[in-house]
Amino acid sequence: MSPRVVLVGAPGAGKSTVGKLLAERLGVAFRDTDADVEATVGKPVGDIFVEDGEERFRELEAQAVRLALAEHGGVLSLGGGAVLAEATRELLGGHSIVYLEVGLSQAVQRVGLASARPLLVLNPRSQLKKLMDARRPIYEGLAKITVATDERDPDEVVEEIVKGLEP
Repeated sequence: MSPRVVLVGAPGAGKSTVGKLLAERLGVAFRDTDADVEATVGKPVGDIFVEDGEERFRELEAQAVRLALAEHGGVLSLGGGAVLAEATRELLGGHSIVYLEVGLSQAVQRVGLASARPLLVLNPRSQLKKLMDARRPIYEGLAKITVATDERDPDEVVEEIVKGLEP
């Protein structure tokens, strides 16, 4: 079994919101690897970063992605940084990857600058821009479909994904 669709993108791209709607539209289950990590460890991602460090979180994330890719047949949402691991990128080969593209201003609005997101604690806008700039080529390289989400209703984004998935 493998996921019908894997969603990637920066924080604020809409992976969770769009993912749930897309799963409903396709009649499949939705799964989020950040939620899987939280369930495994029993604490929020932000606490894992602070208490255990980013390296430990990335190890847990890679395990969660590997497991989800092997056993989940629905819509899978990856944490924004999951694609940084080369082993994860290799595992994603052959899957239907959808990159939800978001601009900086929209991401900032959606994430909020007083966010509990661990990589955005010091200068959130600057950190988010740096993170997005670094990850964009990876997302684009993995994606079979890229969908812009700025100023769009989640249902419109889902519709575009569904059309893109059709043979």
